[in-house]
Amino acid sequence: MNSKKLLFVAILVSFNLVYAQIPTGYYDPANGLTGTPLQLALHNIIKGHTPQTYAGLWTAYQTTDKKADGKVWDMYSDIPGGTPPYTYTFSINQCGNYSGEGSCYNREHSFPKSWFGGEVSPMYTDLFHIVPTDGKVNGMRDNYPYGAVGTASWTSLNGSKLGSCSTPGYAGVVFEPIDEYKGDFARNYFYMAVRYYTEDSGWPGSDMVLGAQPRPWALAMLKQWSQQDPVSVKEINRNNAVFSIQHNRNPFIDHPEYTAAIWGVNTTISDQYDRLPIVSVYPNPVGNSCQVDVEGLETKPDAVLIVYDITGRQEKVEMHKTAEHFFLNTTTLMPGIHMLCIRDASGRVITHTRIVK
Repeated sequence: MNSKKLLFVAILVSFNLVYAQIPTGYYDPANGLTGTPLQLALHNIIKGHTPQTYAGLWTAYQTTDKKADGKVWDMYSDIPGGTPPYTYTFSINQCGNYSGEGSCYNREHSFPKSWFGGEVSPMYTDLFHIVPTDGKVNGMRDNYPYGAVGTASWTSLNGSKLGSCSTPGYAGVVFEPIDEYKGDFARNYFYMAVRYYTEDSGWPGSDMVLGAQPRPWALAMLKQWSQQDPVSVKEINRNNAVFSIQHNRNPFIDHPEYTAAIWGVNTTISDQYDRLPIVSVYPNPVGNSCQVDVEGLETKPDAVLIVYDITGRQEKVEMHKTAEHFFLNTTTLMPGIHMLCIRDASGRVITHTRIVK
């Protein structure tokens, strides 16, 4: 897991209530279900969304993919916690033609349109999988599957790669986004697998998907990506913004646990990461200090707690740890929402949650 991934969301109900504007009862038909029945129930909940026009996506991006500085949030060029090689201004920098990276931003079907048959409604304009990206990088990605690149034939300025696949089960050419956004794209694909479940029989598909459903090698990879790169505040805000436009939600942002409930956990991932330990903060909202309790912390003596603001900036707080608790001096934190990420010595996520001051 790349240590630059900054913003995390716990799968606790209380966290969803704070961040995600989920209508009361929205997911009630899915309660208690697993496997195919859950996938079908979620399909019935989110199907029938309001399709947009292709031209209308440019306007939609101004609310769904806007960074704090007002620039376009391009996951193919962004460097979380660092300085992107270039930025784009809405409307002014729309593609158009491009000569290289930094020329303009485009509308990227992260689930390529050739896989569902081209300019076919509603997939062609479904905002959940169509994101603004640099035109050149979009063109290099083409309609290749996502995957882990073994030997890169091309690397973008932010570190995204094109090259031969090293993911077990596939040996073709793949495109690999940076670690900080792998979970975002994985949850895009889980959305597609549910939204178009039972509606994808005529889709051409690809080496990565059969209809809208990920093939076994891709499913294992996407599940791993979603675990290693948990839901971020960016995704939560985007989910709410898309909901306000096309009136459906991505269930895997609201409820990350649905992934394992439908498709199970990967046996290649250590059991200690199959389920995120429960984390509790007392008090929360915090005053000038708080106690952080993590289930099973005594078995993870090298655990490190990191605090971030909602822009992804790491914050400095005084802290100390006993065998079972973290204690934080939060006097330096500004009022608002802050994220807690607890990692092991290798940098892998143990658990994550939020505090409010």
